[in-house]
Amino acid sequence: MLLLRLSAQDLLTLNLRRQMVPHLAARYRHFRSRDVSATEREAWAESLVELAEDLVEAERGNVEMVVECAATVDEPQKGEPSLIDVVLVGRHPETRLPSFQLVELKRWSMVTRVEAATAELVSVPGYKKPKKHPALQLRNTYRLFTGDQGPLRGITVECGGFAYLHNATDDSVRPLLDTLAPSGAYERVYTRDSRDLLLADLRRHFAEDGAASEAEQLLRFMNLRNTPLLDAMIRSRGEDTVFTLRGRQKEVAASVLQRAASILGDADQPAPPLDDGRAVFIVTGSAGTGKSAVGLQLRADFEAAGHTVKYASGSRAFNGALQEQVGYTDTEFRKRFAYFSHFVTPPDPPLDVLLCDEAHRLRERTIDMYQREEKSGKQPQVDDLLDSSRLTVFFLDESQTVRPKEVGTVSLIEEAAKARGITPLRYELREEWRCGGSDAYIRWVRAVLDIEAGTTEWIPDGLMHVEVADSPEELEYIIRAEAEAGATARMVAGFCWPWTEPVGEGKAARLEADVRIGDWHRPWNAKGDSFRENGAVPPSTKWSVHPYGINQIGCVYTAQGLEWDWCGVILGEDMVRRGDRWVYRKGQWCVDPENKVKRVKVPGSLDMKLREGAGIKEEREEEFARCVRHAYHVLMTRASRATVLYSTDEETQAYLKSCVGEVQIHGLRPTWENLPAEARVPHLPSPKRKGPDTSPWQELLF
Repeated sequence: MLLLRLSAQDLLTLNLRRQMVPHLAARYRHFRSRDVSATEREAWAESLVELAEDLVEAERGNVEMVVECAATVDEPQKGEPSLIDVVLVGRHPETRLPSFQLVELKRWSMVTRVEAATAELVSVPGYKKPKKHPALQLRNTYRLFTGDQGPLRGITVECGGFAYLHNATDDSVRPLLDTLAPSGAYERVYTRDSRDLLLADLRRHFAEDGAASEAEQLLRFMNLRNTPLLDAMIRSRGEDTVFTLRGRQKEVAASVLQRAASILGDADQPAPPLDDGRAVFIVTGSAGTGKSAVGLQLRADFEAAGHTVKYASGSRAFNGALQEQVGYTDTEFRKRFAYFSHFVTPPDPPLDVLLCDEAHRLRERTIDMYQREEKSGKQPQVDDLLDSSRLTVFFLDESQTVRPKEVGTVSLIEEAAKARGITPLRYELREEWRCGGSDAYIRWVRAVLDIEAGTTEWIPDGLMHVEVADSPEELEYIIRAEAEAGATARMVAGFCWPWTEPVGEGKAARLEADVRIGDWHRPWNAKGDSFRENGAVPPSTKWSVHPYGINQIGCVYTAQGLEWDWCGVILGEDMVRRGDRWVYRKGQWCVDPENKVKRVKVPGSLDMKLREGAGIKEEREEEFARCVRHAYHVLMTRASRATVLYSTDEETQAYLKSCVGEVQIHGLRPTWENLPAEARVPHLPSPKRKGPDTSPWQELLF
């Protein structure tokens, strides 16, 4: 749990804009499922600002303030996690080691006595019960941060702590300062009278530089920065995802493995265990909650234990990126991975385990695209999957269904399982690991798209960045500059332009620049599984991870399930803002008489898949609107550091700018250049790919 991470000077800027307390309150509600008290809101508004102003006056406004955080992301055994009001993060001016100060902020103006027997409780006017001595709170917090499960375990750092009673004088809280008071590096107490000493100590503990780097490291130590999924798979060659599962993720994996032991037994046993039943798990979670990380780790665990296991997906883009980036041969990939459509004929005997990722993309039944009826399903696709294994795990996010014929829902899977006499076990993942771990950003996207109620005003939280470009040229410049600097980055767009077949034959075939906004023209990613333009254009299955993919525009079907550091999202005229609501529009294309290629005739959606479906007109229109909303939800949640938006519609562009507001706060824009060195982790190239990772026409377009 972490409510905010900003430098002192940026926190003050946020407060001046009246955004700090609303942001903290929204984050609190997300983690605690209840509203924060008015007293706590007042404490944030007063005490956090007081401390930030002191840091600025001490000429340490760069020091990072990590507000209301727990020492670990793992849930405590009982009750709610213990929180520290603030962790000040910077670099020590003499040792140059990471420097941390754990801070308890108290608005107390008086303390009447300390319980002499234990020196643990203090009496504070206005409170019915004695309060714990703040110095002892700090001692416990220090043990949590440096203990076996803490983020600072085994690390050489400069660390201390203090309580700050900014409304009190030394005389009014004398019991905290007398001979009975605890003392030590983690148990200092400052009041209004000792503010000058506090400022001197802040200068003594923190240098004028390095705070952003050390804060980034702390986020990693606290497991709030995750290894990108494909990088983790490369490091382990797919045998171990190198993910440290956390919190609810660990519970899900442990539950699946425990149930598997009773059903599958030991893989070396000649006969199955007595409990020869079947089990179904349903794991839900929004984009970036780690569904794929759990699934891939389970695949590695089951394979290592000798069980027969397949990892299936409904996404060609995800499977293609996995194969390309990890470097599997075709044979290696087919042994471990599959598509939902591969299970029309169930394996005999059934698999021990089938892990179904992107299960929201389940179809009513499998239809062979080449009309070979014997390879088409005769029953719902979910039943094909349940027939194929003894233990089946479905991972899904219902807000990511983007086609009318995608029917994967929790209720569908539950009904199919119960029809077989199986009671499915259901889990929900809530912690965000993509989008910088910013659940606030995820909620903002969903509110902006009217997927759920919430504030549409973006409030920077130091975890995720969002901005609106003034033109497609500016959006491309930003995305391309980050890719050139070393970040992963891609441009994506709503399906609002025709998608022309490559012109020419074979690898020499040329892509048409279908995405046209004024004088700015760029091609969609290539269709099919072959390179085009003599190797300069990767196929759609490799577009998301191949370095040459920066030169094409992706859509929801090639982006779903994947992530980059930066993502530029172009909103077309399939969804435009009119007044206080979204309007959804279907477009038309025509053939240009001069060059015989398709061009936009009527702006709007040109995704023919969204025109499929039966039912009355109102139902079809709502289905169309839902799919368009969900498509942009997918596109706007692909980035781990920053999203850049641009709409081709003037009124929609103005709406986006009103939602995002001014975001250039003291260089917080997480460009590769602005990132601290510790955050510039190079993304690993595919071990399969040979040769330079630069496009021969990248410079031409840049």
